[in-house]
Formats: sequence, structure tokens, C-alpha cells
Amino acid sequence: MTQCSSLQKELEDARRRTDSLFALVSPNAMYARPIPERHRLIFYLGHLEAFDWNQLCRWTLDKPAFHATFDELFEAGIDPAVGTVSTDSPSDWPTIEEVEGYNARVRLEVDRAIEQVPEEMVHVAIEHRLMHLETTAYLLHHLDHHEKQMPNSTGLSLNGHAPSNEMVEIPAGSASLGRCPEEGFGWDNEFGGYEVDVPAFAITRYKITNGEYLEFVHEGGMVPEHWKRQGVQWILGTMFQDVPLPLSWPVYVTHQQAQAYAEWKGLALPTEHQFHRAAFGTPAGHEQTFPWGTESVQASHGNFDFQAWDPRPVTADPQGISPFGVAQLVGNGWEWTATVFHPFEGFNPLPTYPGYSARFFDQDHYVVKGGGPLTASRLLRRSFRNWFRQGYSYAHTGFRCVKAS
Repeated sequence: MTQCSSLQKELEDARRRTDSLFALVSPNAMYARPIPERHRLIFYLGHLEAFDWNQLCRWTLDKPAFHATFDELFEAGIDPAVGTVSTDSPSDWPTIEEVEGYNARVRLEVDRAIEQVPEEMVHVAIEHRLMHLETTAYLLHHLDHHEKQMPNSTGLSLNGHAPSNEMVEIPAGSASLGRCPEEGFGWDNEFGGYEVDVPAFAITRYKITNGEYLEFVHEGGMVPEHWKRQGVQWILGTMFQDVPLPLSWPVYVTHQQAQAYAEWKGLALPTEHQFHRAAFGTPAGHEQTFPWGTESVQASHGNFDFQAWDPRPVTADPQGISPFGVAQLVGNGWEWTATVFHPFEGFNPLPTYPGYSARFFDQDHYVVKGGGPLTASRLLRRSFRNWFRQGYSYAHTGFRCVKAS
């Protein structure tokens, strides 16, 4: 299989995944806004194809528009300050049938032109779609359960108590961040690879659990977005149902909540450097591609690549433990770091997507690392950097704590 046909197959697979996600939503709910700071769901139905058309055909190959209004309407998402609510109404948006007609035409045009598109741009289209698959699932997570088609089995593992979360000593050593052009495709914020010395520190073996965070709530700590109070019991809203709070699952919180918990414990959040040292370093001094080694990504290594809609206990996935004995550094939930999202030295924005990273270098977004249940395997590379606003409460993002040795 040629590189072009291999990438086209990946694009087709990604399309099938996003199609199956939108198929879960009842038609009436397509005009809902499950997260106040985000667009209505109908936007995301059109955005993926508009992005592919604009990036691959319109701006790269200079093809004339066949629906300029939709090209612009669905061009870019929004990331306003927390608490900002748009004032549009459902009637301001086109019908589902109109959007689906546009999508079908875009796919036809993209497939006809894809052999003329530079490989880098096909990678952009694939990964953009896969990232939106995950973030759109965050929106659907907050959609009323009766507006979604529940699968036969949700695969929830609710048993287990919060484990003892001792600190693991990580000796001083170096950490390599970023990537070099010869390593293949990456987003603009990944490039400018460099090495840094990391002093010794200790890090929690597991992500902080709901059970651990519950103690903080009892002491007056902020309640996570996904939690609900039902009488004397805490309930967790999962993708398709409400369940008694699973104490052994990682807690998903904002950066502000994670930092407040760490300070309450007399600890800190790890820096991006410390995360890399714990996740990819080894006692022997060399670094690995993944916490489990250099072999390819397998389902047994962790909860990622659409295996589940929700997390599982932090003690699961023993085959994914790092050489230092730290669990789930990849999968089962992204992890906040103490590092403000910033460019590496020599940063160059993508020519056709200059705002991908640069508009978020604003001191309000923080780097998150690792990956969650709905993170695609190709996004689990060591250099990949994700980020969210420090007050954004809807992402599947947890954390762990560190202290200096």
C-alpha cells in the first residue's frame, strides 16, 4: 500500500468514527448546546468537512468554492473565556439535510483531489478529525441521556476502592521534549526539540482518584463538574448514565481545582519536564517511546483509542506501567501540568493553519499530557501536546501530584 492510499484509508476510518459519534445523537438534539461556551452541535457536524475542504482543496489546491457561505460558517470553532455564552438561536443555523448535503459534496471533492495534496496536509486533516472526535464526545457527555442512543454495553468498571497512592521517587536525569522534522509529521507546537536536566522528584503512582478528591471536597474543596449530589450520595455523570461515584476512577477537574488540591496536600502539579521524565525515562538513563517501551500501541497498555466512553480504575492496565513504576501515564484521562502552554524555541506556525497553536499562547491555557479513553492511538506520540483553559471543566483531564526530593 502506498503512503497516499494508506493515509486515505486512515481518513476514511476517521470519518467512520465521527459518523458513528453523530449517529448517537437524536435529530432534535443537533441544535442543542450541551456546553455553554461551545457552539451548538450542528456546527460540529459541518465543521469537520468544512475544515477538510478549506485546508486541502480551497487553500492548498486553490479550488473554487461550491458553497462559500458554509465554508465560512463552519470554518472555525470557538474557545471563549469560561462563562461566556453565545446568543445565537437554532433558527440561525441551516438544516441537518443541508449540512449533510454539503458534507457529501466535500468528501467527494476531497477524495478526487487527495492524490494532489501534500502528505503533511492529509495528516493535518486526519488528526484534526480525531481530535474533534474526542472533544465532540465531551460535548455529548453533557447532553441529556435521553437525547443519545445508549449502546448495549457501556463497559463500566465501578468496583474498587481508591488505592493507597504513595509517592514514587524519580531520580535526576534528562528529558527530551518536542520533535525534529526528520521524525515525521507533528503539529507546529511540537517542533523545536530539546533536552533538559530534571532534578530528582517524587510523583504519585496513580492519578488522583475520585476517592482522594472526595476528601478534599469534604474539607471545602471545589466540586468537579461531572459530580452531582443525590441526597447524601455523590453521583458521577458518565456518557450514558449516572452512577454512584466510582472511588477508584481518576477524578476529572479543572487546572484550578487540581492546583488547589495539590496545595491542600502540600504538593504541586508536575511540570511538562517532570511528566516526560516520569513517563519516558528509565533507571538506566535512556528514554523510551512510550511508558511501556518502544513497541507499538496495544489495547493492553491502557484505556485509549476509543476502547471506552469513560475511565476505569487507576489500578487497571498493569502492562502500561513505566519503568519507574508509575501507572497510566498514557490513557484513562489527560493530565494537567504546571506548564503554561507556550511555543518551543524556533516556533513556526503551520502556513495554512497559523492559528492552530499561536492563538492559545495567552497565559490562560496549560499543557496537558498523556491521553484519555477517546484519544486516538496516533495522538499518543511522546511529543504531542494538548492544552485547555485553566478553568475549563468539561474535558476528561485529571492530574497527579509531585514533590521535590
